[in-house]
Amino acid sequence: MIRFILFAGLGLLLACNNSVPEFDARRSFADLERQVDFGPRVPGSEAHAACALWLEAELKKNADRVVVQSFTHKDKHTGKNVPMKNIVASFNTRPGIKRIMLAAHWDSRPRADQDKLENQHRPIPGANDGASGVAVLLEIARALKHQPPAFGIDIVLFDGEDWGREGELDEYFLGARYFAANMGKYRPVYGILLDMVGDARLSLPVEYNSWRIAPHVVNKVWDTAARLGYSAFQKRSGPAVSDDHIPMIEAGIPFIDIIDFAYPDENHAYWHTLQDTPDKCSPQSLKTVGQVLLHVLYEEEN
Repeated sequence: MIRFILFAGLGLLLACNNSVPEFDARRSFADLERQVDFGPRVPGSEAHAACALWLEAELKKNADRVVVQSFTHKDKHTGKNVPMKNIVASFNTRPGIKRIMLAAHWDSRPRADQDKLENQHRPIPGANDGASGVAVLLEIARALKHQPPAFGIDIVLFDGEDWGREGELDEYFLGARYFAANMGKYRPVYGILLDMVGDARLSLPVEYNSWRIAPHVVNKVWDTAARLGYSAFQKRSGPAVSDDHIPMIEAGIPFIDIIDFAYPDENHAYWHTLQDTPDKCSPQSLKTVGQVLLHVLYEEEN
């Protein structure tokens, strides 16, 4: 009887260790709102600097190591050097182990160029386009703290994704470009980018470049979502999107982009407007994406 109890207890312990954490939607949504409360996180602004300090502090509560990767970008229109920073949080830093990378951009767009003319000079709040992906990753970081993975995970918050003017791709994805150019020997087995994942009417088709480059990662994520019953993940072809995953793909890393580009739907757009506010987002949408990612991570083979 004693031996049976000991083995039963050991089995329960192992089951608990292998269980998938529950994603806290309310706490994640509070992180989304907190970012927006700083104001538009436009590089070079006070709101941007304050939010960076907060993000760094939040990640330091949970990660084994946090590195701030500072760089400057010379704007080709103004000639000004704009300070930017990527924030990199690493979990399980043992050398030589498999690593997976999760990413989102934390800056917000300096101009609402999809809004009506009188608003186009104003920066966007960036609740969905910026804050949503970060909010999901902050909550995943808490889960990784309490249930450390057997392999390495790196959460990278990219700066300068949305700096460029319409049609000028050379001034977009600045943080991702800088990170990819300065990776050294860092080579995650794959990466997952989150962008615009907070839409209350969440719809996630498969971004075309993701399927073209990393179908095995797409299948891993979308099949997990289907198994869990999250119908927002739709296994159909979506548009090809230029985003932070492209510099990583060009650096040789299989990288996918989980993105809802129809925000809120095909006929209306809050994207790059002053209407990109928390009331257009939903805690349940953050949970949908976050819970799927937690299952992907905790069911990953070492």
